Amino acid sequence: MTPWQIIKDLETHNLRTNKEQIIDANRDNAEFLEGCRLALDSMITFGLKKIPEKTDEDGPGLSWDAFTLALTGFVSRGVTGNTARDMIATMMNSATQEQWNHWYRRILIKDLRCGVSEKTINKVVKGAIPVFECQLSHDSANHESKVCGKKMIEVKLDGVRVLTVVYPDGRVDQFSRNGKELLNFGHIKEQFAKVANKLSSPTVFDGEIMSSSFQDLMKQVHRKENVTAGDAVLHLFDIIPLDQFQEGKFAVKQRERTAWLKQWYEQHMNLLPNVTVLDHAVVDLDSDEGQKLFSMYNKSAVENGYEGIMIKDLDAPYECKRSAAWLKLKPFIEVSLEVINVEEGTGRNVGRLGAFVCAGDDDGKRIKVNVGSGFSDSNRDSFWASHVENDNIVGQIVEVRADAVTQNQDGTYSLRFPRFLRFRGFEAGEKL
Repeated sequence: MTPWQIIKDLETHNLRTNKEQIIDANRDNAEFLEGCRLALDSMITFGLKKIPEKTDEDGPGLSWDAFTLALTGFVSRGVTGNTARDMIATMMNSATQEQWNHWYRRILIKDLRCGVSEKTINKVVKGAIPVFECQLSHDSANHESKVCGKKMIEVKLDGVRVLTVVYPDGRVDQFSRNGKELLNFGHIKEQFAKVANKLSSPTVFDGEIMSSSFQDLMKQVHRKENVTAGDAVLHLFDIIPLDQFQEGKFAVKQRERTAWLKQWYEQHMNLLPNVTVLDHAVVDLDSDEGQKLFSMYNKSAVENGYEGIMIKDLDAPYECKRSAAWLKLKPFIEVSLEVINVEEGTGRNVGRLGAFVCAGDDDGKRIKVNVGSGFSDSNRDSFWASHVENDNIVGQIVEVRADAVTQNQDGTYSLRFPRFLRFRGFEAGEKL
């Protein structure tokens, strides 16, 4: 089978086991596996935004060798702009419609569109596709024994995690935490490109991009047109050589990496107006003074609108996995709101409670939010029955737990991750 026939075969099957059987049957097809690697290895990027589908008559066919030769120019960024567009058009004209639309184009857009990921292929052909991973944190509530001794603490930002890979030749790539290439922060990439030649080897800068509001930022992350991300600022908190990142571990201690990052940034900060390094503090959690500073830092983080704080082990390496070396402490808030409507659920919750629509004032902010979690199955049954039979839910005051108050585009306020906690009284408007 040709690679594009294999892709079409994979498209026709929904079951994972069937897809694995198809991959296994074609494990010796070198072109298919190499094309999958090019499409699914996040670290291979082509710098291309729009790849058209072929709608006209078939060309004579485009050889795999000719296609991969062209890719080297895209990967190195030696072929860009109009030259890249012209080359894409030439390749598309040469290919057959099936060959282009189901194979070459999907490699170029980094999406095979057949329900197959790198993990699916690696399950069948071990190690065929490198998997993009970065260091992630654990919840400190599950690792209380590790919240001790000398620790680095930082505010936990409410933005988008971004891994920026800078090559000494000026090439800059950006990825989300799960390896999705990010193309909409060009102003930041341009700034890194100006200082790239100061690096002796390719380097990964780990950080979080913040904008004027989280909602506005999320709209820009994957937008293809009318991108307005110019106010976005990248807050860096770690630095790793690319080769060590790809191996999955950088053995240098956190304290040394942080010092290296700070030193590098101070040398080039004048050329990086939209890049900064996240401030931190070192506290001894085994001392009374350290606990006092820890509490003050945490309180200040919440008051200033951050998600919470990060607690980092000063002696730990950077590991591309979820690690207790980084712990997140996200304090929650509790707000009393009035139930103004009761909504029926969908799916498995049809015929019982879906959500309370709640509203009220808290600290001068008018909050309105749908609260659809925090209910047990028995809660959903009994609360819905009470609403339908007695109409005694609307008007009740409920306590809602959430991560933070958020502002909507229209100036009103809502809650992030609201969860029902309890009723505050027994009668409408009662708050005990």
